[in-house]
Amino acid sequence: MTSSPFPFRVAFVTGAAGFIGSTLVDRLLAMGLDVIGYDNMSTGIPEFIADARLRTNFTFVEGDVLDTQALTKAMAGADIVFHLAANADIRFGLLHPRRDLEQNTIGTFSVIEAARENGIKAIAFSSTGSVYGEAPVVPTPEDAPFPIQTSLYGASKLAGEGLIAAYSEGFGMRSFIFRFVSILGERYTHGHVFDFYKKLLADPTRLEVLGNGRQRKSYLYVQDCIDAILHAVTHAPNKTNVLNLGTDEYCEVNDSIGWITGYLGLSPTLHYTGGDRGWAGDNPFIFLDTARIRSLGWRPKLTIRDGVERTISWLADNRWALERRP
Repeated sequence: MTSSPFPFRVAFVTGAAGFIGSTLVDRLLAMGLDVIGYDNMSTGIPEFIADARLRTNFTFVEGDVLDTQALTKAMAGADIVFHLAANADIRFGLLHPRRDLEQNTIGTFSVIEAARENGIKAIAFSSTGSVYGEAPVVPTPEDAPFPIQTSLYGASKLAGEGLIAAYSEGFGMRSFIFRFVSILGERYTHGHVFDFYKKLLADPTRLEVLGNGRQRKSYLYVQDCIDAILHAVTHAPNKTNVLNLGTDEYCEVNDSIGWITGYLGLSPTLHYTGGDRGWAGDNPFIFLDTARIRSLGWRPKLTIRDGVERTISWLADNRWALERRP
């Protein structure tokens, strides 16, 4: 392994074949770490880890985070865990309520228990800005009061945060809890940009938009997200570190539609389903205060528009991904 200022030697990544997980795997391998990737491949995409599997410092284990015995065995030898495996289907969460509990909350318990069994003292967790529900304070800081939870996904992630914080206190672990806005970029296969692009391929003249298009959202480019995660695990000072990740801007859904259609050279007729949100649990305004992570010296490099356009460019160059989405 080549020398690296990174304070860890072997990283364990759950959700390693997913969008963010595989991007993190590639970055860790490039830094010279040994990486163990763990994924049950229910939504993971083999092509995303094809290059990684050619590397001698990468080991892939196909397994489920709910299989605690297999997880504990696979994690042996790691000195930091990046837990990114999750059910991220926010929109249709009410159709299968148990899935968020099992895959997000119980799965997170399995991961931190396996880490404890292996004597691992550092864990990084991908949480979500959805834990703030419809926040009374915008932009929303990490210490904002929590309102009523508006999605099963957010509630399950918040429970995972609580478990990780309790393990940090009880077992002397260090934890890094990242509350993401929506992430965009290469390998993105889930979310509104993906859905709009697929609809426009089917019919370039018409685009259905959930809600009224005035929902205000914040997004972050995936490489900026990885930069923030890696920066935090080397610079965040506390036993339990809770950090918002996002840009210092937001956009309306209508703005993103304009960027997407402009990039593609299209002028479709927009058909709105109506209302101030796209579905039950959709937060009409998401904008996180990122002063805490910025105080550690991190800054995003791309704007939201840049991230949207890079996402469309990748989708256009990798149309196979439109059909490979589970």
